Amino acid sequence: MAMSPTGASGPHQESRLDVGIISAGRVGSVLGAALARAGHHIVATSAVSDASRDRARRLLPDAAVLSPDEVAERAGLLLLAVPDDELAQVVSGLATAGHFQPGQLVAHVSGAHGIEVLRPAVSAGALPLALHPVMTFTGRPEDLDRLDGVSFGVTADETMRMVGEALVVEMGGEPEFIPEQLRALYHAGLCHGANHMTTLINEAVDILRECGVMHPERMLGPLLSASLDNTLRLGDNALTGPIVRGDTGTVASHLDALSRALPDSVAAYRAMARRTADRAISHKRLSVAAAEPLLDVLSGPDGEGGRK
Repeated sequence: MAMSPTGASGPHQESRLDVGIISAGRVGSVLGAALARAGHHIVATSAVSDASRDRARRLLPDAAVLSPDEVAERAGLLLLAVPDDELAQVVSGLATAGHFQPGQLVAHVSGAHGIEVLRPAVSAGALPLALHPVMTFTGRPEDLDRLDGVSFGVTADETMRMVGEALVVEMGGEPEFIPEQLRALYHAGLCHGANHMTTLINEAVDILRECGVMHPERMLGPLLSASLDNTLRLGDNALTGPIVRGDTGTVASHLDALSRALPDSVAAYRAMARRTADRAISHKRLSVAAAEPLLDVLSGPDGEGGRK
């Protein structure tokens, strides 16, 4: 069993790890390729579907395709790249069958979990890490280049922080340490931004198509790119539009048009507009007086969703 240089004491002091990956999905295959690029040896992976086996052949050509039990037994670093809701069951099953080893590094890539989910492995003497790459993956080779500079949400015991940091840096990432008790909140922040942004953009695309716009994605691209860039640089000071201006009549016309053309979008528009108004007020971009009529319009004809 070998370990990359980290300055940590213990059994892992050589320059190369024997890495096993469960499983060769979109994330596991790319992270395995990143570890191989850093000089580690990918000894084995599990791959059930045709797509996973194909990814293993392309991205992990030196890895034997084995059962999860066999992968675990061969690995100095065992990387668990399974869905969030399956992770606890996989860990428990491997522990019950006695496949974890004392001194073995066991890391998972789930954003939703910290290291508590690895407790059965720790009971067998394994060393736990949570290494979550903040990136979407296609499972294609170009994902390797996209890892460079990507943040990883790392949760680790104090004695394992240097090991987690070293592995992330070797994969091209930047470690951000997340306390165990805040892991769910951390994941909520990522999903709220990335997943809900996809929904929001698709809503906007649908609305523009309803207006006869032939290429709404082309129309929205520059606007959304500038908005994202401004928001990441300026925070709430990047806000523009009728909410921050207190243009109650404009917002009322939006709601009227949506209720006639795309009524399923009205609730989402109201919710986002109310939250936008709240943030604009908190950051003194919108006065309370100007917000009063706006919030009344956003409360709806029956008062639903209005101010408390």
